Amino acid sequence: LRMARLVDDLLSLSRIEQRAHVAPDTPVDLAGIAREIVDSLTLMARERDVTLALKTPREALQVPGDRDELLRLMENLVENAIKYGKSGGEVAITVDAGESEASFSVRDDGPGIAPEHLPRLTERFYRIDTAASRETGGTGLGLAIVKHIVLRHRGRLTIESKPGEGATFKAILP
Repeated sequence: LRMARLVDDLLSLSRIEQRAHVAPDTPVDLAGIAREIVDSLTLMARERDVTLALKTPREALQVPGDRDELLRLMENLVENAIKYGKSGGEVAITVDAGESEASFSVRDDGPGIAPEHLPRLTERFYRIDTAASRETGGTGLGLAIVKHIVLRHRGRLTIESKPGEGATFKAILP
């Protein structure tokens, strides 16, 4: 199972990279995708005693994008927050619209990330805690996939965290 996940992640990454020069242009509803991901991960969250709190605009929030890739991006970020947040904690998911940009952010209230790890988090196979990552079934490619999806969509990814204060991952898309 682990090997299958690894192969799947490597193939995903390869597909995204192959299309990196072509920005997706199909209108996609960011708020709708976020609701879908929250629905699909509610059971996982419940099993780990984590509450998912979703905040989205009422109306559809269209961005030019690749629906499958944006689903994957959100799934990876929310899954990580559930896995690495604290039991009994909350994962806050926010979809927001600016004038020329839209954003999708995920905040957990886990142990936080030391500053020296932040620049390397999106590297393939980079892990802060190898044992914890293995235990949760991670392949070490989730954030690399997120970064490449964001880049392909001509967006940017921000990561904010302080030890003891959780972490916020935010994808900002045109």
